[in-house]
Amino acid sequence: MSAPTRERRASELSSREFLRWMWRQLTSMRTALFLLLLLAVAAVPGSFIPQRGVDERAVELFFIDHPTAAPILDALGFFSVYSSPWFSAIYLLLMVSLVGCIVPRMTVYARALRARPPRAPRNFSRMPASGSFEISASVEEVMQAGRRALGRARIDVVDDGSGTTELRAEKGYLREFGNLVFHVSIVVVLVGVAVGSLWGYRGAVIVTEGGGFSNTLSQYNEFSSGPLFDAEDLPPFSFRVDRMIAEFQPEGPQRGAPKLFQADVTYTERPGEDPEQYEIYVNHPLSLDGGSVFLVGQGYAPVLRVTDSTGAVVFEDAVVFLPTDGSYESQGVVKVPDAQPEQIGFQGFFLPTAVSTGDGAPSTSIYPGAVNPLVGLRMWTGDLGLDDGVPQSVYVLEKDQMTPVTDENGEPFNISLSPGQVQELPGGGSIEFVDLKRFARLQVAQTPAMTLPLVGVSLGVLGLIASLMVRPRRTWIRARSGEDGSPTVVEVAALDRVPRDELPEEIDDFLAQLRMELGDSTPEESRA
Repeated sequence: MSAPTRERRASELSSREFLRWMWRQLTSMRTALFLLLLLAVAAVPGSFIPQRGVDERAVELFFIDHPTAAPILDALGFFSVYSSPWFSAIYLLLMVSLVGCIVPRMTVYARALRARPPRAPRNFSRMPASGSFEISASVEEVMQAGRRALGRARIDVVDDGSGTTELRAEKGYLREFGNLVFHVSIVVVLVGVAVGSLWGYRGAVIVTEGGGFSNTLSQYNEFSSGPLFDAEDLPPFSFRVDRMIAEFQPEGPQRGAPKLFQADVTYTERPGEDPEQYEIYVNHPLSLDGGSVFLVGQGYAPVLRVTDSTGAVVFEDAVVFLPTDGSYESQGVVKVPDAQPEQIGFQGFFLPTAVSTGDGAPSTSIYPGAVNPLVGLRMWTGDLGLDDGVPQSVYVLEKDQMTPVTDENGEPFNISLSPGQVQELPGGGSIEFVDLKRFARLQVAQTPAMTLPLVGVSLGVLGLIASLMVRPRRTWIRARSGEDGSPTVVEVAALDRVPRDELPEEIDDFLAQLRMELGDSTPEESRA
């Protein structure tokens, strides 16, 4: 005995019908606009939450400042907003929705282009704007004048065989074309951005004056790339920062504001080629085959020399101090793993223009230029953790296995150095502020199909202008020859497919133009 079949309710959709309904909902213009708005909202967190691959240091500081919220935001992908699964899902749904909207509209538009203007309504007086007049010209002359007055509109002339001839005209097809171009341009922009994200790369590097960089993965301080980019395909260019120039407003209400950031570099695009010189400044990157080098920041790198208890120089190099505010108060770390008898670590600050509080202790910098540079450090001894094989940041001092050095009063041993000064260290050795250099913070990036979003935006603007400015209108002219030599009766009606209040006034102008084409300027027209 066969199992009874379940009776289907009238309101119940089959699986196929449900999928068709879902597709129609997804590909509706309302859904596309909602997804576009949702994408804009989803991109907002990437503007005020630091992003990995853009500024790793800022992400680290965010974790330090917000120890409770940061892990939650990290689990939700807020530190990599534009590559997170939820952002990608919105992105892909928007593309599918737009394509699903555009393709059927293209088909409808293609049919509209092939279609002829519709026949005239029976009663012109029921149209939003109409008018009539009598003239001695023939019906054929009226039709010819109508063609001239209507210009480039698509026109059909139909004679019903009873002495009445209709001219049917339609114009404004560019309005829908502009709409389609605008929506296609959005897809072009999305595709361009997607191509750049999938095959592009971006890295940040800090190079001090006199230092160099080769475009290999190990040289980057921060590096991120699309999932389809192979790091082995990095172009083999290199450059050296010869000089970093930074100028600030010296006085006035804008005192301390940047005037000029410029990095003078010598670069080689491929191994074996002759070096060339270039000046990189804001919005003026060095464009190379396979990447562009942007100047995104600068700072100070004091040259420090450290000797240990044996008197040997165990460290001498420029140390990058990362700025923390607009006055370029900076923080930095010095690691001396070769010191004897114990490894040494220093952590402290750099002030470009140091000032003192009432007790004489330097506390802050009042100007970003290096007018009165000063380095302040504290000292630790012990194991820096560099021999454990665990990677660590060069800007962070791991103090778990280190002991702070104190003075004879048991207070932390403070070091304060101006250029040329030397400070003796407890237990022997010294530290000297030898020189002051600047560093350039550079971003190396490659974005394939970079012109595609620009082309899409440009076409979108043109399409939007066309969709707003072009007026789709249908116009009918009906001419009926009079009996027994009476004048020809001319009736005119117009219909805007996008309603506009000025149509009645424009039909008056059209009637006047039509009469002028017929060589008759007597004011006999009457508008319905």
